Amino acid sequence: MNYPEDKVMKAFQIYTKLARDGMADLETVQAYRADESIRGLLEAFGREVDCVIVTTSEQMFLVPETRLSPFHVSNDWIKRNYLKSGATNGDIYLLYFSSIILFGVFYDTYHSQEPTRQFIRIDEWVTSIQERIDQLKSHDPEELKEYEKEFSYNWGLIMEKWDDMDDIKETAKKQSGNTISRLSFIDTVKKFLHDQELIKEIGNSEITITEKAKTIVQRFFMEIEYNKGIFEFIYGYERAEDHAID
Repeated sequence: MNYPEDKVMKAFQIYTKLARDGMADLETVQAYRADESIRGLLEAFGREVDCVIVTTSEQMFLVPETRLSPFHVSNDWIKRNYLKSGATNGDIYLLYFSSIILFGVFYDTYHSQEPTRQFIRIDEWVTSIQERIDQLKSHDPEELKEYEKEFSYNWGLIMEKWDDMDDIKETAKKQSGNTISRLSFIDTVKKFLHDQELIKEIGNSEITITEKAKTIVQRFFMEIEYNKGIFEFIYGYERAEDHAID
């Protein structure tokens, strides 16, 4: 399709801002929704770098769709900027796992399009992670290894990392001479998600998810093409059965 030069330049200016800042404002969202040419060009630019354009009512974001995208946040970058020295892939797995659990808490069913609660306390988040860890432990070890191949997640390592952060256990492992508490680790995950503009703190140890997070959850987490059934697995047969009934 041939586009007028002014449309190409306008779309490129928006893409440049997205590439630089990762987001754009309400005026950009309005232009994107009102002009089919600008919308088509922006989406084409995004595909060239393995990204998708995601909009909320007031903001626009450039979100990496695959690990091949130059805008994808690498595991090494997360380790350098958020995790303690000596962090392993197990810490990364647990960070991702904790993030998924947090988003899942806000939606009461696997296919909810809107969150069903407004906020969550940090201690509730920790409790929810423990519940999902217990769900993982309910699987036969050999069965769990097969699930590791299917989902490309090392579930055994996730459980081990979480258990090692238990301050109460006398056998809890120590790193750099200090036991890593679960609350301390969750505080790190919270900082990462906050910096990515996916959550915000509202006081009293309470957090909520942002419009950006809601849009990403709706577009990716709820689509089997992207999540590969990982939500159904993590939340056990309860949600799998709900899906079957639907």
